[in-house]
Amino acid sequence: MSMTDTTGTSNSTATGAVPSVRFVRDGAAVTLTLDRAAKLNAIDSAMKTAIANEIPRIARDPQVYAVLFRAAPGRMFSAGGDIREFYDLLRTDPDLAARECIREYSLIWLLDCFPKPTIALIDGPVMGTGVGIVQTATHRVAGAGYRFQMPETLIGFFPDNGVCWHLARLPHEIGTWLGMTGSSIGREDAYWLDLLTHCIEADRFDAIAAALANADPVDQVLASHHVDPGPPPLRVLAPVIEHCFSAPSTAEIIERLAASKTERDWCAATIETLRMRSPMALAVTLHHLRRARHLDLRQTLTVDYRLAVKLLNMNDFVEGVRVRVVDKAGEPRWQPSVLTDVGQRLVKRCFDLLPSGELTLPTRQEMQGLRV
Repeated sequence: MSMTDTTGTSNSTATGAVPSVRFVRDGAAVTLTLDRAAKLNAIDSAMKTAIANEIPRIARDPQVYAVLFRAAPGRMFSAGGDIREFYDLLRTDPDLAARECIREYSLIWLLDCFPKPTIALIDGPVMGTGVGIVQTATHRVAGAGYRFQMPETLIGFFPDNGVCWHLARLPHEIGTWLGMTGSSIGREDAYWLDLLTHCIEADRFDAIAAALANADPVDQVLASHHVDPGPPPLRVLAPVIEHCFSAPSTAEIIERLAASKTERDWCAATIETLRMRSPMALAVTLHHLRRARHLDLRQTLTVDYRLAVKLLNMNDFVEGVRVRVVDKAGEPRWQPSVLTDVGQRLVKRCFDLLPSGELTLPTRQEMQGLRV
């Protein structure tokens, strides 16, 4: 079967530039490839636009059976969103930065409502926006190099793109720990937690793509290549994570970690990790995770937008990105600087309705009616 390019990309190819996102049709399958390895496959605004424009066309094409999410070979599957691009935009045009959040969260909802099988073939670390995208896939496949991480609290933000909805449903408060600390886990733990559906060695990814190009049943194809990833390291830590991270506030989480009689070295390291994070971001993340247990993904994305607008108008995100991403030196000056100064009233105000207008997403039924 012939392979043909089916869409435009985030960079013009007229000048010979390498596209940043590609859609390639092969028989009954379309492969979406993040192709920005020099930038760790960070997803910029042009890439998001290209994906949002193409996905509805694929949904309406009766000859397409499945879509594969892949990334150009490199150090990462995706480092997440292009933080530097967003930081520059926020400093020059805050209103446009808010609209960029709308576009990003709307893309996640678009992908989640896509009516055909989607298969994320991941071999490498995936973070932030990249996590939000791959978690919309009906089938999430990890090679040995897979790592999951949501490090947003380190730059004064929170796990957005609907990821708190997924984290809130993990057992033993592991999602709370992952969201607050930004810790990374491998495929053994992610498979145990149902963040993944299959573990398959990366050298089988092309064979999977070929089978789906022939419209072979996706579940049978993936099951035939699945391997046992081995025991999850987190299982040993689950009791202490559940005890400590079930506390109602960051300060009480730290108190429980400090008082723990088990896994004392791990607890001490976790305390230090939390103390490097923005106190405001930690408090907002914890509150968001608790609330997200009672929301659906669409509602969570709406709250994500509300929180993003509020936090982008505070100190910590700009300060965190400046220190950790732009200057790469020093320590951020968080405001408030200590956990005890982050009152519940301040946190809850972040969840208040926006005077400027809320993010409005169609229902899933409305999206299906539009044949997204």
